[in-house]
Amino acid sequence: MHVVGLVLHPKRDCGGAVASVLDWADQRGIEVLGIDTELSRLACSATPVSAEELRQRADLLVSMGGDGTMLRAMRLADRQRFPVLGVNLGKLGFLAEVDVPDLPEALSAIDAHSFTTEPRLAIDAVIGDQTITAFNDVAFVRFPGHKTAEVAVRAAGYPFVSYAADAIVIATPTGSTAYSFSAGGPIVSPGVEALVVTPVAPHSAYNRGLVISCNDQLGLDILPGSGKLALEADGIASADVEPGDQIEINSRLGAARVVRFGRTTFYQRARRKLRLEDSAEISATFGNEVEEIAGHASAR
Repeated sequence: MHVVGLVLHPKRDCGGAVASVLDWADQRGIEVLGIDTELSRLACSATPVSAEELRQRADLLVSMGGDGTMLRAMRLADRQRFPVLGVNLGKLGFLAEVDVPDLPEALSAIDAHSFTTEPRLAIDAVIGDQTITAFNDVAFVRFPGHKTAEVAVRAAGYPFVSYAADAIVIATPTGSTAYSFSAGGPIVSPGVEALVVTPVAPHSAYNRGLVISCNDQLGLDILPGSGKLALEADGIASADVEPGDQIEINSRLGAARVVRFGRTTFYQRARRKLRLEDSAEISATFGNEVEEIAGHASAR
């Protein structure tokens, strides 16, 4: 490894994590680059470069922040040879692999090739000659005060279902625990090659989601009764669509790679992040209580 690139959270204090990387790199003669607009708020010896130069020169990208910063780093890593290491700053994220105290050990393991990578799927939403890429999700969201989103879904080239809803979310497995999950969609392992279509606050008779294989072409048609919609990619407003517009959703497997050391599984991270350990559990005595209540009722 010759060059390490940094991607920093725009607001959180990254000084300690950056210093840890610089100290480790100085001992090994490794160059550290950072995006110029992000390094401007830090007093450090990392070399400021453009985002494009960072993509061209980095052997490893280190994301410092949460899942939003990781998604930005993954977009930089899209179609590139280098993997992304997620360093957690603050709240636990699904994509982060290490905390700041573990950073030097993690970098040494990567330098020694003692790690694995987890491929992450990207989706491209194609509208005419415009292509919008996301690693979490693309969402078609109604404007406040406008009519609902009325969208027809095409699966494997044929009409399947039409939704009327506040929004329609197309999520990758990475994004299944984000907007889609909040709207009632399933948790999907990143090892599954599929997309999840989830309606948000549906008004249509059919209100269930859809899991579609990446091998089946997915398309959306904005119906005549729909209002104007905002297309959001990974939470960023990227385009507007209107009735009559057609959108093709293309999957790209392994578009970016995330560093893993095998310390936790996806399910362990999901359990902690979603606080599933605090979920309701039925008491072993519940059945007996029901029988007692039924007995009292029959005695009347």
